[in-house]
Amino acid sequence: MARYLVRRVLTAVVVLIGISMVTFALLHIMSPSPGRDVLGLQASRASVAAYNLAHGFDRPLVSQYLTYINQLLHGNLGRSYKLNQSVDALLAENAGRTAMLVGVSLAIAIAIAMPLGIFQAVKRNKAADNVVTALAFTTYSMPTFFLGLLLIDLFALRLHLFTAEASQSTSAFVIFTDPRSMVLPVATMAAVSIALYSRYQRSAALDQLAQDYIRLARAKGLSARLVLTRHLVRNACLPMITLIGLSVPLLLAGNLVIESVFNYPGLGLLFFDSLQNEDYPVLLAYTLLSGALTVAGNLAADIALAVADPRIELT
Repeated sequence: MARYLVRRVLTAVVVLIGISMVTFALLHIMSPSPGRDVLGLQASRASVAAYNLAHGFDRPLVSQYLTYINQLLHGNLGRSYKLNQSVDALLAENAGRTAMLVGVSLAIAIAIAMPLGIFQAVKRNKAADNVVTALAFTTYSMPTFFLGLLLIDLFALRLHLFTAEASQSTSAFVIFTDPRSMVLPVATMAAVSIALYSRYQRSAALDQLAQDYIRLARAKGLSARLVLTRHLVRNACLPMITLIGLSVPLLLAGNLVIESVFNYPGLGLLFFDSLQNEDYPVLLAYTLLSGALTVAGNLAADIALAVADPRIELT
């Protein structure tokens, strides 16, 4: 286990370095003069040149990248051009709200999708299965922003049950302190995950239902409930561990769109605003954070799967 963890951590470091190199190069190629972006189009050439010289943006990209890596090694993510704040402080300020939104949405999606997928497998090709399958395909194929706008139009503008805009509270626990304003963002994010997870869970359950151990359990005279709870559920849920770990990038991407649609002050909205303002330090930090979470999610899924299923060896 220790050797496996060390190897995966080293691989994660290499992946993050690669992500930072590609992102750093692309961002600077798209806009080679950060001074012009910061000072505006009306700034004189002399002012732009002085700004770039003072911040080292006149040096070659390789030199700028090495300086950036040195700052990262010292725990310095840089300083926002537009907000004039340290990137560390901006991420810390918004991370709690994003983590709470993603965490609650993911928990709801898992709690609904896993039993729903098993129910569909048990009721395969019946009316209930066909209806749920149609809804799942419709939801999953729908763009996240469009689904959010539909929910806003129906539940906020027409029925007036919830607010169209998410709460602007700075508290990370705003989902619990002001639930009415957070129902639609959470529902939008959870709906897409439910559609994905339930389809995957249905396939996994159908695969297990065709196994010999299920036939043997039924031949012993066990009731359908015991076959389901004692034999099917655990084995059918094992593949979901990997899927949840691999879906971390999708959750982050969906979170960016949802926070923008509902104007929710989190990391996604911070990235969206930074993208419009071409605020490179924030964009780089968010990209690295996304890469780190993706690698961590995959690693956690591998370990959890090995713990849940002793037949799997970590090599």
